[in-house]
Amino acid sequence: MAAIDHINEIIELKTAEEIELMKEAGQILREILDEVVRHVKAGVSTAELDKLAFELIKEAGCVPAFLGYRGYPATLCTSINEEVVHGIPSPERRLKEGDIISLDIGLAKNGFFADKAVTVGVGKIDDLSRRLLEVTEQALYIGINEARVGNRVGDISASIQEFVESHGFNVVREYSGHGIGRNLHEPPQVLNYGKRGSGPRLLSGMTIALEPMVNVGDWRTIRLPDKWTVVTADNLRSAHFEHTIAITDKEPLILT
Repeated sequence: MAAIDHINEIIELKTAEEIELMKEAGQILREILDEVVRHVKAGVSTAELDKLAFELIKEAGCVPAFLGYRGYPATLCTSINEEVVHGIPSPERRLKEGDIISLDIGLAKNGFFADKAVTVGVGKIDDLSRRLLEVTEQALYIGINEARVGNRVGDISASIQEFVESHGFNVVREYSGHGIGRNLHEPPQVLNYGKRGSGPRLLSGMTIALEPMVNVGDWRTIRLPDKWTVVTADNLRSAHFEHTIAITDKEPLILT
């Protein structure tokens, strides 16, 4: 789930043992989201996907991270086509051939959170949508590669922006990645745009959720009257990928 507002900048570093607990939560979350993705097909309602996610999280002995968070009414965020993030599942919303759907999910286990998102096509999708998904996912890994001790948060942000814009797309600016750990949203805020050399310095033990949100058209967004669903201002499509990672003395560690 994308961070919405500014977070007070007190960054908690995790111990090796705590990172292992987060990795355990992250691996469970990855398996659950993989299973939900396998059920994505034309005719399926977003409420059915949400019910499956809830049941799988409970079966795994975990707690849904989003359900009830600031009043959010579901386990999954299901954002279709022009919906950027925080789309609310509904029994009336059924997937159609050619749609793209972003599935954002989080859980808590052993007192720690994990957060992950993917965007997938429903059946055969058009070439522009396919390219959007590829660029957004690649941008995530480019950002992860910058998540190294000694770099700054702005190095992650700038690398994502530079890559996305070089492919003719735009990054969303009103929502961002975030720190994560004992809370779903912790500092630092990790924008998907910015300047290299800016922001907090990255230290071993920091755990963050990187989540590029990329629009085909303009970066601006609108929040709908349900107070959750965010859509592109120009009604063009958007994609969203996310991993929870840990910064270590060696390579960035993907926890999800």
